[in-house]
Amino acid sequence: MSSDLELALRLADRADAISLPRFGALDLVVETKSDRSPVTAVDRDVERELRAELARERPGDAILGEEHGAAGSGARRWIFDPIDGTRNYTRGIPVWATLLALEEDGELALGVVSAPALGRRWWARRGGGAFADGTPIRVSAISMIEDATLSFGLDRPLPALAKRAWHVRGYGDFWAHMLVAEGAVDGAIDAVGVSLWDLAAAQVIVEEAGGTLSDFAGARRPDGGSAVSSNGLLHAELLASLG
Repeated sequence: MSSDLELALRLADRADAISLPRFGALDLVVETKSDRSPVTAVDRDVERELRAELARERPGDAILGEEHGAAGSGARRWIFDPIDGTRNYTRGIPVWATLLALEEDGELALGVVSAPALGRRWWARRGGGAFADGTPIRVSAISMIEDATLSFGLDRPLPALAKRAWHVRGYGDFWAHMLVAEGAVDGAIDAVGVSLWDLAAAQVIVEEAGGTLSDFAGARRPDGGSAVSSNGLLHAELLASLG
């Protein structure tokens, strides 16, 4: 395991130690940001801890976080979302996670998704495969929509091919993409308006599991504001359904 991946997993441990004890707290204060998304003190506390740890461990690396923005510059940049699924977090729904990624020279090198309330953690390093709780994972081999399980974001009408699918659900956030990486779901169309910190870790994990993650135009980029992930075999058909 690389030292950067070991660090990322330690960062995930630190994040979990802050977020999990406060999950379900009755006195949790929820604020609304300018983009109308919710944020809590826990989101901010997790991000401050990640930034402080990186300042000690990787002082020359740049940082981009959802709550406190960009800091530093250079060829290496850590990208994180302290709590992806804050709405779930505030309502006692266990589908939320800390997302961490490392970008080197413009290419995403590793990703970690830690969902402590689910007792799950996924990670991948470029060229090293993808793992869930230490076990290698792989996307499915389903090649027909009629045999596929698909996940759709709830911000748009379902495309016509949803009626052809074997099973359809709206898992949302990181969860849909991790299920694609595991092979439990064959394709996922995410909500419009997702940001780089929502997708950076997921892209590495999905790709290292043998899948594909692109924006709605088919570009392999996590900063395009939209996302489709799949086992690769269904990707072109999923993209075509968005037209």
